[in-house]
Amino acid sequence: MVPVINDQATRAPITGISSMATRRVLAELAASYARRTGQGVAIESVGGVDAARRVEDDEVFDVVVLAAGAIERLVAAGRVDATSRVGLARSGIAVAVAAGETRPDIATEAALRDAILGARSIGYSTGPSGTYLQKLFERWGIAGQIASRLVKAPSGVPVGTLVARGEVALGFQQMSELIHVPGVDVLGELPAAVQSTTTFTAAICTAARQREAAQALLAFLASREADGAKLKNGMSPA
Repeated sequence: MVPVINDQATRAPITGISSMATRRVLAELAASYARRTGQGVAIESVGGVDAARRVEDDEVFDVVVLAAGAIERLVAAGRVDATSRVGLARSGIAVAVAAGETRPDIATEAALRDAILGARSIGYSTGPSGTYLQKLFERWGIAGQIASRLVKAPSGVPVGTLVARGEVALGFQQMSELIHVPGVDVLGELPAAVQSTTTFTAAICTAARQREAAQALLAFLASREADGAKLKNGMSPA
């Protein structure tokens, strides 16, 4: 149980940076933590590639939340404390179409492949889900066939936004990034046979100015008390 502390309102906020996939859940949990403890939390959410680059460039943050592989690279670069790492949440890849559009069958691997082959355009992200999908298309032997119809969303721009605008017919991204986008219908997650789940990890940056406070925040983010917010935002506890 996180203690309620009411005399810390003047303390500088814990600062952090994350990818867009965890933006909503971290905003909700940061607000909850601030109410419970009086400790402010300010987490900036940007494209995962940009977030990692900014930490690598020694921009000062107390904590960083990214896909586990990205955190590993920051550990290797000496930008985060390896001993501080905690798994926060897992998210699978989901599929969306514009609201009201025909909903293709994606229930099986074969059906999903057919839906992709039949789509006029396919949107994917710069993050882990996009990297995985490109490898999946290659494994299926359709990468060349659909290359001209692939649309990579700019870093920090949700694929769902492109779907809602009609710029892509079929969009793929983490479920946590699709479920709150207005103007889209989420068809569901990829079939189990081809699903890829990303684990999002938090760590304390070596440039952190508030290490003790950051450690307490990470303990809360990884606690059972945070599970409800993760589930509500399309993720599962790590």
